[in-house]
Amino acid sequence: MGTVVQLKNQINNSYFQLKDSVDEKLVLTEEKIKSKLDSEVQLVQKMTDYHIRTGGKRLRALLTLGSAKLCGYSKGSRDINLAACVELIHSATLMHDDVIDEGTVRRGKKTLNKVWNNHSSVLIGDYLLSRCFEMMVEDGNLEVLKLLSSTSSKIAQGEILQLQHKGEVDMLEETYLKIISAKTAELFAASTKVGAILSDMKNKEKEALEFYGRNLGLTFQIADDTLDYNSEIKLFGKKIGQDFFEGKITLPVILLFQKLKNDEKRNLIKIFNKEIRTKDDFNKIITLINKNKIIQECYQKAQHYINLASNSLSVFKDSKEKDILKNLTLFSLSRNF
Repeated sequence: MGTVVQLKNQINNSYFQLKDSVDEKLVLTEEKIKSKLDSEVQLVQKMTDYHIRTGGKRLRALLTLGSAKLCGYSKGSRDINLAACVELIHSATLMHDDVIDEGTVRRGKKTLNKVWNNHSSVLIGDYLLSRCFEMMVEDGNLEVLKLLSSTSSKIAQGEILQLQHKGEVDMLEETYLKIISAKTAELFAASTKVGAILSDMKNKEKEALEFYGRNLGLTFQIADDTLDYNSEIKLFGKKIGQDFFEGKITLPVILLFQKLKNDEKRNLIKIFNKEIRTKDDFNKIITLINKNKIIQECYQKAQHYINLASNSLSVFKDSKEKDILKNLTLFSLSRNF
């Protein structure tokens, strides 16, 4: 038991090490986000203030700041501005996500669309994106502008692809990976690559950090989707079953479907075709997932992306910053908050 606790502490420490290493810049990033969301429109101010108070890990901002530090950036505040920028893109996508998924709770608090309404939430998401594009233009680097605008486009396409395949229990694993690559991994990749662009690194380093971020993002999303069906994890703070009750088809469901007999497959399809899924339905799925060792298989697949991410950093010389980013791959898979 002691060994497990030590491992958990080590995993979570990798996140806090990154946070501590860029702490002053992260505080300035928070201030930048807050100042950029100021508005004379009362409802806009209320909703953005509420959003800021809900917090978050700020992982994408940390990746931009950490990557810039790895690459030796020390010229000014462009890393702070662009860290704020990637967080605004992320926040906007979450707001749109909650409307599409009819989400009611995020980070333990009511979503914007639950407190106000769908129309306002979509427009606030658009407001965040417009503020983000202002910051990109202010930065003045065409490569950054091209990267982040392209990333925003890919995220939107990922959302649409997910909608296109909504409720498809027999979804191909390849399709699932395309969805999470667009929806999640693209922004991780952009967050890390920006750090190399700011530092005027060569293409080799830019591509390495982009590859690192993309595989870190894939790991992060696979782990997040797996947690929804992992009844053994009590410390994470995320209520299990959320994706199931919303009818999302994720990797555990896809792998389970592949292993079931025909009659079990029909029953699984029937459950996901229901208008409202019950706790009994969820318990049946959990039983099948445990019986077929689906959680272990998901983590094995995620481990592949961890290895890719970790190995991509070999182009950089050994440093504290490199070790922190390398250790962060474990956090993306096994975090408990």
